[in-house]
Amino acid sequence: LQRCFGCRSRGELGSCKDPFVVNVTLVENKEEIGVETIPCASGWCGKIVESEDAAKEEYGVATQRICLQRGPSDSEDRCAYTKWNYRRVLMCFCRGDLCNSSTKLNINYLLVFITVAMTVLYY
Repeated sequence: LQRCFGCRSRGELGSCKDPFVVNVTLVENKEEIGVETIPCASGWCGKIVESEDAAKEEYGVATQRICLQRGPSDSEDRCAYTKWNYRRVLMCFCRGDLCNSSTKLNINYLLVFITVAMTVLYY
């Protein structure tokens, strides 16, 4: 069974934000508060970054690392802007044991550019 890091941080508080300097030894020895390794049946881990906006500027950016119930339909690791709980977020998908640390998730800038361009043209 694959595992994913599970945590949530907002602003400068907590250990979930990037750069993610936590390793599995610290988590399993309970030396890192607020971060856990969670079993993930799908094998797909995720990282969600909620962007700051004018209404919530004082709280900062929220970062969450989770296990996903299922991966993207094309089974490709990637990062892209999407809607999550009615908010626009940057979401990264990866498949593999503890892959949702910050070192393995890379943004596909071409995909982000195309998404932003399509959004601008749509509106």
